[in-house]
Amino acid sequence: HKVKTKKSVFRRIKVTGTGKLLRRRGFGRHLKSKKSKGQQHSNKRRVLITGSLEKRVRKALGLR
Repeated sequence: HKVKTKKSVFRRIKVTGTGKLLRRRGFGRHLKSKKSKGQQHSNKRRVLITGSLEKRVRKALGLR
């Protein structure tokens, strides 16, 4: 049978053209005045998912 996609994961993850997985960093929504500019700046950028987490996410997305 077909494997269903986990929609919660699907909304959070972007798959690049080459098949890499990107996620957003946490701690970026509110209470920004106490966070350093460096932390806020690095928060804007998406981060590559690697290792065992990548395996689990790929499985949840129905990718190989």
